[in-house]
Amino acid sequence: MRASDGESAAVEVKVAYLCSLYPAISHTFIAREIAALRELGAEIATFSIHRASAKDLLSDADRAAYESTFAILPVRWRKLLAAHLQAIVAGPLAYLATLKLALRLAPRGARGLLWQLFYFVEAVVLWQQCDRREVRHIHAHLANVAADVALLAAALGTAIERERPWSWSFTMHGPTEFFDVGHFRLALKLRHARFVICISDFARSQLIAVSDLDVSRKLHVVHCGVPLDRFTRTLAAGAAGSARLEARADALPTILYVGRLVPEKGQGVLLQAIAQLHERGRPVRATLVGEGPQRRSLEAIAEQLDLTAHVRFTGALGQEQILPLYESASLFCLPSFAEGVPCVLMEAMAMELPVISTFVAGIPELVEDGVSGLLVAPGRADRLALALERLLVDPALCRDLASSAREKVVEQFSSERSAEQLYAIFAVELAPTPARRASAAALTALDAA
Repeated sequence: MRASDGESAAVEVKVAYLCSLYPAISHTFIAREIAALRELGAEIATFSIHRASAKDLLSDADRAAYESTFAILPVRWRKLLAAHLQAIVAGPLAYLATLKLALRLAPRGARGLLWQLFYFVEAVVLWQQCDRREVRHIHAHLANVAADVALLAAALGTAIERERPWSWSFTMHGPTEFFDVGHFRLALKLRHARFVICISDFARSQLIAVSDLDVSRKLHVVHCGVPLDRFTRTLAAGAAGSARLEARADALPTILYVGRLVPEKGQGVLLQAIAQLHERGRPVRATLVGEGPQRRSLEAIAEQLDLTAHVRFTGALGQEQILPLYESASLFCLPSFAEGVPCVLMEAMAMELPVISTFVAGIPELVEDGVSGLLVAPGRADRLALALERLLVDPALCRDLASSAREKVVEQFSSERSAEQLYAIFAVELAPTPARRASAAALTALDAA
């Protein structure tokens, strides 16, 4: 639904987007979402709890986002004191009530109390900045510190302007938040948020599990998406899949991985599977794109498996540098132990690159085993090696999977489709109460689509 379509166009979609870190290497999907919503006419101001560093700015788009994003930390004492003074003057009782709320929501223990005070201090700065921009709704990505600060900032705004209540929402990704629902206080955040965007049915189910079925009325499933105009293979139609394996008879097939180098991504299993392929007389190369705390460990594993000459670690790369790797790779593999719905899988599928991943969390909602890719049990190097070998020896299967994968992304995981769903949800949820009630049926239909 575009800004000019339907009665939702009458509602101004004006939102503050808050992240713990923005822009960031692993948050490209948020930048795409913001850009697509702005294209539809939404007015979005971006905020970050922490200021991004130079290592996070890998493209012109990252640098532009950095310049237009207000970072709360590091502390600028004059601005911080001015924000708190403004809040006290605007509503001394509201200020104290929000402070009391922050303390009441704190986890047990001195550490939890201290961190909650930090969140309150940051929330007042966010409130002031939103107030200056006349923004009354805050949307946090991830249920981490950003959600805590958004909750308190919206509570303060409502307490000061009771005739114009503020609101907040968040996007539920996972899987990290599901590892310790008590630490992230998901049930509490569900109660206070006006609504929640879930990136998958799996994420929605986990939120219902930590709360109750009644909370499902607040939950909307909207997949993340990729810009199809950007992720489109340049080879002639019909050449994808098999062409990747046959293009150069003198070159080894290349397996591509893109993502953070962290334990839950399972890159060590991929290296073990590649070693098994070499033992069977099927040598391949691998390119691992990304950075993280596991890099040295993975380099050591590659050396132990005698794969140093066949595995390349590129470090973190910008989108402009990753696109050619999608073009030239033979297969894409994401052997994760825990995931949301990975955007890198969407990118590879949109580029008609045959993909292999695991049966975890929201991945099966994107990759249908044997139809748009192959899925294996997580942590099983033997089964991963068999799946890789299956694709390496069957170019026709690669072609069929690659074609179906592209169709899946086009139909359900495009940035445009996701943005239109989000815009419609914002328009309904930010409308005055009577209008929200009148639009409930339309929104229910949207979620079911």
